[in-house]
Amino acid sequence: MAGHQGNRARRGLSDPGGTLASVVHMDSPLAEAVGGRSASVLRKHLDMHTVGDLLRHLPRRYETMNDLDKVDPRDLAVGDQVNMIAEVRSARGERKFRRGGGKQLHITTMTVAAGALELSVTFFNQPWRVRTMPVGSRAFFAGKLEKFRDRWQLGSPRAMRISTGDDETDPDGEDTESIKLPPVTPIYPATKDVQTWELLAAVRQTLEVFDDPIDPVPAEVRERHGLIDLGRALRDIHLPATLEAARPAMRRLTWDEALGLQLALQGERINAATRPAPACPRTDDGLAAAFDARLPFELTAGQRRVGDELAEALAGTTPLNRLLQGDVGSGKTVVALRAMLQVVDAGRQAVLLAPTEVLAAQHARSLRTMLGPLGRAGEPAGLFGEDDRPVELDTDERATRIVLLTGSLAAKERKQALLDVQSGTAGIVVGTHAVIQEKVGFADLGLLVVDEQHRFGVRQRDELRSRPGETAPHLLVMTATPIPRTVALTVYGDLENSVLDELPAGRKPIDTHAVPGGRPKWLARVWERVREEVDAGHQAYVVCPRIGDGGPAGEEEESAGPDGPDGGERRPPLAALEVAELLAGGPLAGLRLEVLHGRLPAEEKDDVMRRFSAGDVDVLVSTTVIEVGVDVPNATVIVVLDAERFGVSQLHQLRGRVGRGDTASSCFLVSELEGPSMERLARIAEITDGFAMADLDLELRNEGDVLGTEQAGRRKTLRFLSVRRHLDEITEAREVARSLLADDPTLAHHPRLAGLVRGVVGDEGAGFLDKL
Repeated sequence: MAGHQGNRARRGLSDPGGTLASVVHMDSPLAEAVGGRSASVLRKHLDMHTVGDLLRHLPRRYETMNDLDKVDPRDLAVGDQVNMIAEVRSARGERKFRRGGGKQLHITTMTVAAGALELSVTFFNQPWRVRTMPVGSRAFFAGKLEKFRDRWQLGSPRAMRISTGDDETDPDGEDTESIKLPPVTPIYPATKDVQTWELLAAVRQTLEVFDDPIDPVPAEVRERHGLIDLGRALRDIHLPATLEAARPAMRRLTWDEALGLQLALQGERINAATRPAPACPRTDDGLAAAFDARLPFELTAGQRRVGDELAEALAGTTPLNRLLQGDVGSGKTVVALRAMLQVVDAGRQAVLLAPTEVLAAQHARSLRTMLGPLGRAGEPAGLFGEDDRPVELDTDERATRIVLLTGSLAAKERKQALLDVQSGTAGIVVGTHAVIQEKVGFADLGLLVVDEQHRFGVRQRDELRSRPGETAPHLLVMTATPIPRTVALTVYGDLENSVLDELPAGRKPIDTHAVPGGRPKWLARVWERVREEVDAGHQAYVVCPRIGDGGPAGEEEESAGPDGPDGGERRPPLAALEVAELLAGGPLAGLRLEVLHGRLPAEEKDDVMRRFSAGDVDVLVSTTVIEVGVDVPNATVIVVLDAERFGVSQLHQLRGRVGRGDTASSCFLVSELEGPSMERLARIAEITDGFAMADLDLELRNEGDVLGTEQAGRRKTLRFLSVRRHLDEITEAREVARSLLADDPTLAHHPRLAGLVRGVVGDEGAGFLDKL
């Protein structure tokens, strides 16, 4: 805007509408820099309120006049909203009468070119365009890409002529809207209401009166890591003298986010350690030792190593705060159970939190099966086991009780479960979010195990840890699949890390195939394979992305919506209820089929899983409710329908439902889409290692899904920092954060750094500043 205030009313961001300040700062209201009307437009369409909001709206790329030949039509698609600099190749205007008479309509038609892209641009009732944008002139053009008779067009165009000098007066007195470009022109993320040239004008005007901030990062840190000053970075990121000048500016702003995030994460670690944890030392003759003695298999070297790490930490009063990751089937549950038994041996309780009721019930069954008589303290005679036959109860004075606590328990069962928990009769509590409710009291909580943290939420597990009391429980978080190191340093950066890097002996690789569902013979062969496995005495899963019957989606239901990643209108996602009916009357007729999904009552879900585990069901048609934790060794084949609708880690988890016994297993990823979707599924089918799968997941996922508010539960979406590209910056910032907090745990002596933390993660994420 600076230098072109006379044209402001014609350009969307209007005239000042108030008095401008002579000096503005990062936290100054935006109106003081660009005027009230302009600030109102930016607030409405881009949620900008302060000068800092504007200056942290970064260019997505830079262009020079030499870049005009770099636009490639192959990179564009119909419907794209574009902002580009192009040269006018032809321009003509004509007047036409509207149909049925009436006023004349003036039509200006131009052909403009940017590199190999040539397109037609039409303006209505803007006759001055032919004079003010003559052939050979250059301009910003914005609009929606369309095609007519195989020719590119720009729908609902807006344009701003690029000035070549200071004289902006047209001899006929018409508006000559123009903007003079810097040598390197920033192209901003824009909207249909606020164009990139309007943002450039606003930034220019703001920087003319901007007072560089006092740098929050200590000078010695900047010098050691080669960082430029913040004020220079903010100027060079918007108006760099050269393309090279923008690189150190971007590095500095990226580094600031890395440091703010790591200060928050390391601050949370320190805060978690301020309350002591209950000491739970190992014993030689307790439950843990008895459990190890009755294990029917050898622990892997990794399970023993991680088990020793946990045992040592649990023995002390510094809270265990650890992430346990390993591939599907690596034996994380056994490791967690051994840790829970050590806590029970010390006279305290352990809680295992699961994200769904199906998984919680599965965990409770698995723990009872693994513990046998060691997990049946106080249970009456005549108890019925997993196969509905009476079990023989061995007496063991060391035994504990396992209690399942979920939101759907009947009133009588819930009352008894709460009594067992509050009295301490239950040494191990397995549950969902119901465990976190305030009225659930524990006799002496010593360890909190959170399974599948990526689905549970940071606030939920922190709520249980932060309950009033002299001590805080130890914390163990288990991930569904391995995660890349950058994610471990960001999303889980407040936790120490333990890795199970080997599978138990006897596990066989799962044969995975990407199947084009639009080819009937291929799909028919998939159902033949399911029949062959059932005929051989095995069982199968069929997974769909939707429940069906037109009801609301359950919390465990996944659907990518009607439009797939390859674009275009698509049918609704396949539904489990409808697929089960089609299979029962078609390719799988005669087999014992059951349906499992998140909307079933808890008792019905539990009954279906029990019968499937007992071998009374041949094929389980399900939603992603079986994604994690379900362990049926006799299941040897899984078919995932509409597989393109699921994420990489989801598909790896679903594949992990088979291959849990000593029989070769198969996984079929079925999609009707060709092209990129099938290529993606083929890549997934080729990868069997969970750590390689984690890297692919990170490569394909949207950045905000990894670091956004929903995923992390504690921070805003980051603007500059990328977990794909900035491992070095994240690692460096982690060490700096630890060093700074070691001497100043609340940043009381670094108030501007505290402000940086709040700017990156918000007030909630910076809560450690007020707690220590």
